[in-house]
Amino acid sequence: MSDVALPATTAPAPAPARKSFRETQFEVREEAIVDATNRLLASRGYESMSMEDIAAEVGIAKGSLYRHFESKEALAAAVMVRLLRRTRAALVALPTQADARAKLEALLKWTLRERLAGGVPHLPSASQALRDALLAHRAYMDELMELSEAIGGLIRQARAEGSLRADLREEFVLYTFYARSCDPTLDFLKAGGSMSDEEIVDEMVSACLDGIGASPAGAARAAAGAAC
Repeated sequence: MSDVALPATTAPAPAPARKSFRETQFEVREEAIVDATNRLLASRGYESMSMEDIAAEVGIAKGSLYRHFESKEALAAAVMVRLLRRTRAALVALPTQADARAKLEALLKWTLRERLAGGVPHLPSASQALRDALLAHRAYMDELMELSEAIGGLIRQARAEGSLRADLREEFVLYTFYARSCDPTLDFLKAGGSMSDEEIVDEMVSACLDGIGASPAGAARAAAGAAC
């Protein structure tokens, strides 16, 4: 009879050290700074926002702000990291039984509703300094790659199920999805005041996934929506 080796016993992991009051206060203030930056980016945009504006919004001295973030680009990156994490969490929370197209539709609706609620920052794609800062930000790139892979998987699944066009490149569909998430059409329609928020969201999602040209699939979906 051969001996059976028992697993080696290990000492219990030490309890994590409690944070000091100063450390906790530092983290709370940092979260408040990111909140304020998000609000200012959503209302004013990146170019019109300054470090002085952020410090005033939080109610701290500009010097204190630099203890947390070294630049406006670093602050924008922190805001984007949090947004990407929230977007991935929203995707994970979708019903598992939903098909791939339904998940893409639900995620795009969530993003547009967040924009209407002021939860999504306006970042300029033409700012080279900001672009360089984001590309050099490890957490941002990791979150972006994970989200892109998750959305890309849904795109591939939806194409296999026949609910998305198979003749378009996956990369093109992914970038189209991202582009609709920050489409200025939403801002124009909101400012116009002739449509409710839900009407804006529904029509922008329909235009993205069905197109604006007449087609049997689009007509069928429109008829189904009108019947609800």
